[in-house]
Amino acid sequence: MTVRSPHSHPSAAPASPALASLETPLNLLALSRGATEQFVHGLGWPRYRAHQILRWLYRRRVREIGQMTDLPHADRARLMSMAHIRRCTDCQILRSADGTRKILARLEDGLVVESVIIPEGRRLTLCLSTQVGCTLDCGFCLTGTMGLQRNLQAHEIVDQVLTAQDSLERRERLTSLVLMGMGEPLANLEAVSDAITRLTNSTWGLGIPARRITLSTAGLATRLQDVAALGINLAISLNATTNEQRDRLMPAVNRLHPLDRLLAACRAYPLPPHRRLTFEYVLLAGVNDTEQEARRLARLLRGLRCKINLIPFNEFAGNPFRRPDDATVSAFQAILKQAGYDVFIRKSKGRDVLGACGQLGRLPVHQEPIGLTPVAGRC
Repeated sequence: MTVRSPHSHPSAAPASPALASLETPLNLLALSRGATEQFVHGLGWPRYRAHQILRWLYRRRVREIGQMTDLPHADRARLMSMAHIRRCTDCQILRSADGTRKILARLEDGLVVESVIIPEGRRLTLCLSTQVGCTLDCGFCLTGTMGLQRNLQAHEIVDQVLTAQDSLERRERLTSLVLMGMGEPLANLEAVSDAITRLTNSTWGLGIPARRITLSTAGLATRLQDVAALGINLAISLNATTNEQRDRLMPAVNRLHPLDRLLAACRAYPLPPHRRLTFEYVLLAGVNDTEQEARRLARLLRGLRCKINLIPFNEFAGNPFRRPDDATVSAFQAILKQAGYDVFIRKSKGRDVLGACGQLGRLPVHQEPIGLTPVAGRC
């Protein structure tokens, strides 16, 4: 499948944020709003020119400066002499039997970042990545087996949205974003915050309401307050009811942010009216899925304004954990419901293309599951 775009492709020159040296073209998409304003000021242009450029980048999704038709011809020519728009031009789309689409986009340095378009009735959710790989090494997550290759820059996070939008059918539109893909968002907070600004700004940005964006963290307790300032929703990946258990499943994060500190940070979190925290709990057969565990989870979360998403483990080759049966999952849910919580069982979509929760990150070729057929396309 070819990813549709109404725009032509940019040149292949690498980006540089420095205005001082114009030997390498400047990537306009790599600039924050403030940097764009500074760049425009340095050219001696009126301040509103920055707003025009930003609108073309995000509202119109152009790939060439020549398409910025409300800039004077002379200004466009000058801009083209020193800058370009570097967007993803190389990706694969893996289509699941259930309609889920996993996008594998190659970055300028050759690394690959994954995002997932998830259909659910009339809703269409895009799951975004914030890092290539992850440093946390949670035992139930394929991404953690990659290690951390690098943080994504703000424009690389946003470009996942732009690329997904370009791939949609004519009547489709994204209804929500979740930062639940590869990586720990709070370990790349500066870039994530910049990306959220570009995604939510309603005058020049993509104009996505903050209430339709959710950030999921493995539990970096000291950084939860920073999410509140962004105005988006917060989800905490809990997955255990004791420190001993969480040390086994999520050793890297729980050593620094044990359960008591994490839950204290959750209780101190400044929730806006009509908002709730989300707690995510991956159910692992025979590990954390007992009725005793469910009762302990109910006690841990008592008094918190929250909902609970149960995620039956999505298996992948080489991992020792197994998915619990449906009866066990239902029994776990029932105990939490009886305790007064809103509890939802996450439908695992895209498992046949390794697009479900915990499955992002490409396996070695000899471990690719049968039936995983990549469909190449140019973004």
